[in-house]
Amino acid sequence: WSEQRVRARLGPQIDSMASELNNQLQQLLAGTHPVLRLHASHGYAVALLPEFSDRLELDLRYCNQSDALLALDRGDCDIASFHLPTCPDLAARARANHDSLLADDDLRIIRFVTRREGLMTRRGHKPAITGLADLTRPGLTFINRDQHSGTRFLFRMLLEQQGLAEHDIRGAQREEFTHSAVAAHVAAGMADAGFGVEMAAHQFSLDFLHLATEHYFLVCHTDSLAQNNLRKLLELMRSDTFLEAIGKLPGYQPDRCGEVCTFSELLASTRAE
Repeated sequence: WSEQRVRARLGPQIDSMASELNNQLQQLLAGTHPVLRLHASHGYAVALLPEFSDRLELDLRYCNQSDALLALDRGDCDIASFHLPTCPDLAARARANHDSLLADDDLRIIRFVTRREGLMTRRGHKPAITGLADLTRPGLTFINRDQHSGTRFLFRMLLEQQGLAEHDIRGAQREEFTHSAVAAHVAAGMADAGFGVEMAAHQFSLDFLHLATEHYFLVCHTDSLAQNNLRKLLELMRSDTFLEAIGKLPGYQPDRCGEVCTFSELLASTRAE
């Protein structure tokens, strides 16, 4: 279990380092294959992109969504990831939390996937955990995501809806930096429950209690849409083979994958749904 926890915790960082090295090598090759720079919060669907990117060079680096948006604002990347709950009220709160970085009218959304988030517990856990209120039971321990992650912010909002707070939960101050690391922590018996995406629970054979669904999408500047490598990425995202691969990820669904829109249009479609 220690080995699996190390792999779950460090895997995304190692992938980011490998992508950074590849980017530097491509620069040394005099820009023969322009590199598309993507800074993204950890997720199983976005991790598929490099596997299908045989027609373009993709530099994928994992970070929390605040750092990704800051990198986009500084020009350190071409695309950043972001995720919002499909619930309109929660979506408005999550967007407002990053309003200073999302206020630019020049920003465009590239729709990608929806994903399910919820509680992960070991199968057969007794007594059963049937909701967030159960996390406050005496003796029950929890493992949380890092405080700067969008998943942590979503967890806090869901708690507030039920009149709960993180300080009511034993272990809520302990953190892991990826969904898979949270799942590995629970599977190893080091916590009774964690909060994350359904795919992580499936990866470690955990039970999953669905509590929220999110839009996970990409953000770029309008002029970036004219870049040849970004057009190739959109073609990839719309391809049947890529959509089929997403459909095989438990808890993930294509969400008008590769369609470009504004934040207002995304929020309007969310309200309509």
